[in-house]
Amino acid sequence: MPKHILQVNQPMFETQLDRMVSEKVTEILNRMLDAEADEITGAARYERSCGRKAYRAGHYERDLTVKAGKLSVRVPKLKGALFESAVIERYRRREESVEEALIDMYLAGVSTRRVDDISQALWGARMPSQTLSDKLRKVYGDIDAWRERP
Repeated sequence: MPKHILQVNQPMFETQLDRMVSEKVTEILNRMLDAEADEITGAARYERSCGRKAYRAGHYERDLTVKAGKLSVRVPKLKGALFESAVIERYRRREESVEEALIDMYLAGVSTRRVDDISQALWGARMPSQTLSDKLRKVYGDIDAWRERP
C-alpha cells in the first residue's frame, strides 16, 4: 500500500502568496479611490447627472510602498475639483507603518546603509538616505522636546 506524501515547495508558495496579497491590496485601494472620486464628483463613472460637481479626467499611476510590498495604484484625476483622498495622502509614497519601522530600526542601532538594505529586501523599495535623515531629525526633535518638557 503506497503512502502518498504531499510536498510543498515553500519558497514558491510564499512568492505566490505574496503576489496574491499585493494584487488584492492594489485592487481594493483602486476601488476605494474610484469610490472617493464618485463621491467628490457627485456621479459615478460615465454617469450623466445634473447634480455633477466635477468631471473625471483619467488616472495617473503612483507607486506606494506598504506592508504588502510596492504597489502601483491608479489615482483618479478630476476636472473642476481637487481630488483629496482619505485613503492616500497627497504626495505620500510610503505607508506610515513602513516609515515607523525604518525609524525604529535606526533608533535600535541599525546603520543607515543597513536600514536601506533591509527596506529593499522587505518592501522592494529603498528609502533615500536624505529622506531617512529628515525623518530622524524630526524624531530627534520630538525626543528633545519631550525631554525638556516642564
